[in-house]
Amino acid sequence: MSADIEALQRWDERIACVAEDMGLDCFPQEFELCDHNEMLGYMAYSGMPSHYPHWSYGKAYEKLRTLYQYGVQGLPYEMVINSNPCLAYLMADNSLTLNVLTIAHVYGHNDFFKNNFTFSSTRPEFTIGTFKSHAERVRTYLEDPSIGIQRVESVLDAAHALSLQCRRNLAIRKLDRKTQEERALRSAQPAPDPHRTIHPKREYEEPDLRRVPLEPDEDVLLFIRDHNPFLTAWERDLLTIVHEESQYFIPQIETKIMNEGWASFWHYQIMNALDLPENMKLEFLVHHHRVLQPQPGGLNPYHLGFVLWKHIYETHEGGGDLRRRSPARDALFAARESERDRSFLRRFLTEHLIRELGLFEYAEKNRDLVVTEVADDEGWEKIRDSLLRTVGMSAVPVVKVLDADFEGNRALLLGHEFDGRELDLEHAEKTLGFAYRLWGRPVLLDTVIENTPCLFIFDDEGLSQRKKN
Repeated sequence: MSADIEALQRWDERIACVAEDMGLDCFPQEFELCDHNEMLGYMAYSGMPSHYPHWSYGKAYEKLRTLYQYGVQGLPYEMVINSNPCLAYLMADNSLTLNVLTIAHVYGHNDFFKNNFTFSSTRPEFTIGTFKSHAERVRTYLEDPSIGIQRVESVLDAAHALSLQCRRNLAIRKLDRKTQEERALRSAQPAPDPHRTIHPKREYEEPDLRRVPLEPDEDVLLFIRDHNPFLTAWERDLLTIVHEESQYFIPQIETKIMNEGWASFWHYQIMNALDLPENMKLEFLVHHHRVLQPQPGGLNPYHLGFVLWKHIYETHEGGGDLRRRSPARDALFAARESERDRSFLRRFLTEHLIRELGLFEYAEKNRDLVVTEVADDEGWEKIRDSLLRTVGMSAVPVVKVLDADFEGNRALLLGHEFDGRELDLEHAEKTLGFAYRLWGRPVLLDTVIENTPCLFIFDDEGLSQRKKN
């Protein structure tokens, strides 16, 4: 065993003890040392030690490797998997101080994965095994001479394009068909009048319980899987695989600012509690400030998240010793458990912090970027609300299945929840094409363009449009 590994193990033991003293509640933690080529591979495959093959991952690897070789892009200090035990990768070429900082950062992520409600349905004890099983199943289809690479990748291409059109709040249970029918009947019937013993006959619309789906369905891939009778068993399995893997990533998308800020806040607290030698302390501060450095014209989630957690800590009786329970520590853990980025920013991103962070809103005008809002008495809320529309899954249009037999010809009707932001027409056309590939019949999309309701239709002749009646 090399001296570097022994040193990292000693530091890991010390960091784990400090993290526990500070109240962090973590899964068992495992680390793997890797070189830059291995890290590039993990980056391309979303950190998983086992993943099904697809051309897009090979493309991602080649792009990452080229950018790295030409110095355009560096490598992440760490990569953490939400699993139990929690698995993280360390770069063997990094200095001891940087790897010690990374270990402390990882324990912050570990605690967040275990305790934030958004991850409550991810079943982390099965994460690595599930991805391995998916990889084996896909390879079986690739190697089957009756199926082959082209057919498998065609289905995966389409499934990947629709993978984020699914339920966003996994903590809310999806209603089954019977419950939906009962709710539809209750909502259609008139409420009884408690002041009268004889109720007059009241007119109400009888719900059509034959309609599929009875209520708009967010899980587009699963709906196609369950309601297209012409899909083969292996095609259904591929849709299941892609859907299940998207469920792993959605909580991470929904908590990016919180999660990175939380890990940064705790690595800072832990490293300061370790009584580092002077040479390590200086290097730690350099790396810490590099990670949290604001991005001109953009948003660094590490920086924004760190500032918010620090604000919560300091505004509760001036902080306090994090090795002891206090109102400040309780406030940190309560927010960590119950929030996701949208609610977190809405609750804690105050006028004072927006001004302190120097946030502003800008837009393109005549090919120039123009500031449209600044953090004054009226503008700070607009800046915050604009940010809320871009964090997590808010940047992904909400599209639901409305009808599986639209106009009686088994056309699939999708509905876009218009919130003032129009769809990108190029992306909409490609996505509808992928939906058509999986559904096998015309696919329609109900949306709004230039303040006018309209229907996009994708069929054998490609994309067409008509105004909605």
